[in-house]
Amino acid sequence: MKLPLILVNFKAYEQATGESAVSLAKIHEKVAKETGANVCIAVSALDLARVCEVVDIPVFAQHTDFEGYGGHTGHILPDMVKEAGAYGTLLNHAEFQLGDETLEKCIDAAKRAGLFVVACANDPSRAKKIAGFNPDLVAVEPPELIGGELSVSKTEPAIIEKAVDLVGAGKVLVGAGIKDGEDVKIALALGASGVLLASGVVKAEDPYSVLMDLVSGLKS
Repeated sequence: MKLPLILVNFKAYEQATGESAVSLAKIHEKVAKETGANVCIAVSALDLARVCEVVDIPVFAQHTDFEGYGGHTGHILPDMVKEAGAYGTLLNHAEFQLGDETLEKCIDAAKRAGLFVVACANDPSRAKKIAGFNPDLVAVEPPELIGGELSVSKTEPAIIEKAVDLVGAGKVLVGAGIKDGEDVKIALALGASGVLLASGVVKAEDPYSVLMDLVSGLKS
């Protein structure tokens, strides 16, 4: 995986599901090709295969379980996600948290399937523990800032510094309230290897312009 990166979580927003997911994914690909930046997306399981077919940027599942093939009705199998064309998976997002035992199993299963794993944590101490489960990256997102107007970069820079100190350089993404290139620039200056965000892009009137601004922070 090329670092630094921008990972945009489509969540289950109406603007980023179904045909809208395909259109939005193509905008992300356009920005990536025009700028050379590593722009990644995490999409709904229902949109995963279709999106993987139409774009060349890294596509992540928003979650995978640890079960393999067999009688596991309703589970999202990492092997099937990989076969659908996904590059990686997002795990333990604040909106889909897992217990330690389950998270470790999910990380192990995803990596066995050949998926790149980004595991989320709500604070630096939790990030350090999760890093011990051997994900590829840990994304630190203070829950109280997710989807809000205030960014972790501008209001809680110490969280970024501490996470990098505890987890290690080249292993930390940060998120929560990330809106613009300045937020990205600050995060990278504090040692992060990229950002994870959602509504700042997905709900924007002009996602292309927002993404171009965000990417400018990668190049600063």
